Amino acid sequence: MFSIKKLSCLFISLTLVACASIGSGSKAEKQQKILTMKESVLTQLFATKPDTRSQINAAPGYAVFSNANINLIFMAAGTGYGVVKDMNSNKNTYMNMAEGGIGLGLGVKDYRIVMVFHTVDAMNNFINKGWTFGGNADASAKAGNKGGSVEGEIYYGDVTVYTFTESGLALQATIKGTKFWQDTDLN
Repeated sequence: MFSIKKLSCLFISLTLVACASIGSGSKAEKQQKILTMKESVLTQLFATKPDTRSQINAAPGYAVFSNANINLIFMAAGTGYGVVKDMNSNKNTYMNMAEGGIGLGLGVKDYRIVMVFHTVDAMNNFINKGWTFGGNADASAKAGNKGGSVEGEIYYGDVTVYTFTESGLALQATIKGTKFWQDTDLN
């Protein structure tokens, strides 16, 4: 007989695979899907925080990620993908992300992350070593342009991180770790 814990893990795993996938296609098609997502997210960010355009243009680089997150009572998990843009070399580095955690919450959320790297070292460290950090508390109820969410802006050393919800319904307070790494298939 399946326990609630096993069913929860199965549900989370299946949902995350479906939600956070880039989809099928050639390497070039997948890269283009990520670049299209990046442009869409930046358009949204610039519309809500116009000053970020000049901040990104003056930075050595930035990253944009799309993430699907599920929280089922005491467990949270998420996966996503994105790209780091080196403004000096004009190079794109495609990356993946995954997160897991514990805490109280319930919901499914599709959200975006924009990271502005204020030093070349911060950007290179992120690309070459990945990143792991944690802690999250939010509330969102959003579908398309309807509803609302609590957006965040975090300063993490030489990086400013902006997050906003694309869609979903979630109420959660979790301690979680998020890991970022290069996508070997797309670079």
